[in-house]
Amino acid sequence: MRKIDFMYFDAGGGHRAAANALRQVMEQQERTCEIRLVNLQELLDTLDVFRKVTGLRLEDLYNTMLRKGWTLGSPQLTAGMHLVIRLFHSQQVRMLVEFWRKSRPDLVVSLVPNFNRAQGESLRTALPGVPFVTVITDIADYPPHFWLEKQEQRQPQHVICGSDKAVSQATEMGYAAATVHRVSGMILNPRFYEIAPLAPEARKEARAALSLDPERPVGLVLFGGQGAAVMLDIAASLPDHQLLLICGHNQKLRAKLEAMPHRAPMFVEGFTLDVPRYMQLADYFIGKPGPASISEAVAMRLPVIVESNSWTLPQERYNAVWIREQGVGAVLPNFRRIARAVEEMLEPAAFARFRAATERLHNRAVFEIPDILEAILNTAMPDAGGST
Repeated sequence: MRKIDFMYFDAGGGHRAAANALRQVMEQQERTCEIRLVNLQELLDTLDVFRKVTGLRLEDLYNTMLRKGWTLGSPQLTAGMHLVIRLFHSQQVRMLVEFWRKSRPDLVVSLVPNFNRAQGESLRTALPGVPFVTVITDIADYPPHFWLEKQEQRQPQHVICGSDKAVSQATEMGYAAATVHRVSGMILNPRFYEIAPLAPEARKEARAALSLDPERPVGLVLFGGQGAAVMLDIAASLPDHQLLLICGHNQKLRAKLEAMPHRAPMFVEGFTLDVPRYMQLADYFIGKPGPASISEAVAMRLPVIVESNSWTLPQERYNAVWIREQGVGAVLPNFRRIARAVEEMLEPAAFARFRAATERLHNRAVFEIPDILEAILNTAMPDAGGST
């Protein structure tokens, strides 16, 4: 049985979620392969200079920044992080070479940024001929040295892109057309496809069960698995609008929201796997321009409202451009205008236009990628037989 290593880490949570979703679909499809999830942070833990300096792992430091909203200056922090990664590059390669020689995968799939140069170089050294694939889990790359690295001609790297922008970036970087694979969007959990549609009366009953008025619009507020303090400001700015707020693992934030006076009904949830169901009960989405959150909202036909400014993580800034280009929502310079933005979105003609734009997009990436991986494996191992 052929072995596939999915490389992930827990910075932000989206990388692990994408790896798990892809593995789940491949197992449901009964692909005859062994899928191993490998936490790159743990693999390279002894080289984590950020932990030596701050006492926190790089991924934990990143998650703390998200939870606290400390994202101003993140482009400079990214440049500093890349400098540290370059300084430790040769040591990363040596550790990864040792790992590949022991684990001996037949295919390596990276779902993490920043470390693809070290992964590709080490794999070529340890196991020549084993394909290396990067799945970009952002809508586009944030060059240089984020997702895409200069193409290695003697053993080309494959890249899977969820947008035309990412495809053009890969082509400009020197990737051959045969190694650039376009899919229809970001990887979503199968739950977003499996959830049964709600009939109008059932939807009203479910909203009423959360103490929401079934006849009035509901906004879903979500800022990733760590939540964000700005959710307090948003709730305070929308006292007369029904809100469904999901705080993730941020229990302090949840407690503050639950204690907040609010004239309109407001339901507050912590970490949950029922995001698709909550999105079914909402009419529009408010959050950060993260690739997973906005892709999930659009898949559930929710127009989105996000902000994009100097505080926005640099790798997420193109997502605001994508929202405008696709016509699926509104982009604000800050959430101080959120009340006006909600009123404008809920104006019937505007809401119908945004909703129609979401319905034009059909993201099936999580079901498309397994076929791409199988084709790459079959090209690399033509005599292996069987289906991935």
